[in-house]
Amino acid sequence: MEEEEKNKQLFGLLGKNISYSFSRTYFADKFKKEHIKNTEYVNFDIPTIDDFLSIIAKHQQHLKGMNVTIPYKLAVFPFLDKIDKKAQKIGAVNTIKITKKRKLKGFNTDYYGFKKSLEPLLKKHHKCALILGTGGASKAVAFALKKLGIKFKLVSRNPKDKKTISYKDLSEKVIKKHTIIINCTPIGTHPNIDESPQIPYQYITEKHLLYDLIYNPFETSFLSEGKKRGATIKNGLEMLTLQAEKAWRIWNS
Repeated sequence: MEEEEKNKQLFGLLGKNISYSFSRTYFADKFKKEHIKNTEYVNFDIPTIDDFLSIIAKHQQHLKGMNVTIPYKLAVFPFLDKIDKKAQKIGAVNTIKITKKRKLKGFNTDYYGFKKSLEPLLKKHHKCALILGTGGASKAVAFALKKLGIKFKLVSRNPKDKKTISYKDLSEKVIKKHTIIINCTPIGTHPNIDESPQIPYQYITEKHLLYDLIYNPFETSFLSEGKKRGATIKNGLEMLTLQAEKAWRIWNS
């Protein structure tokens, strides 16, 4: 029993109000299916990032890695000993590896998950994209689009720079030019399933690809509006699965 306790592995999700968490359920199922013994995945639900180091100290004996979600993907940067080059460029961390020397290294696997899940859907006319939202997830999406050679504009309720436009700027011309539209906002997440980003859906056509990072509900109002008009649609479930598996490989490398 003592040996078991000594060899216990702990992983977790760092975030705020995360009882809905995809990660905890996903990893619990994974450990069961793959007969991964003596390993647990828990939620570290903290009200402020200042509580982060106390989590590390409390669980230092067993903690091997963490996922990071809203609102700490950027806030966690100053607490890390090292940040992977891609995560540094993206400006957001969603995976932390705790090394044998107890050093904290940050990575971004959101970018990987999004890129891998988007690629098979791309057609020749998909040259420009609109990214709805400017949070940590949108940074990973923007980085993936750059890697894929797709131009993009960020859309925000309060644009702060020239790279970002307002929802009011979404004219017929803008929608027709940007044939990929990615929702990186939480609008439409369960239980608020009737809500959707305020874009002019009447200009969406069968040439469009609508991608929603939300996976609950499976088909959001945003995706449903696209589907009605013949657009290709995709939710965020595959992206989450891919980024989770990438995180697992990082923790065990």
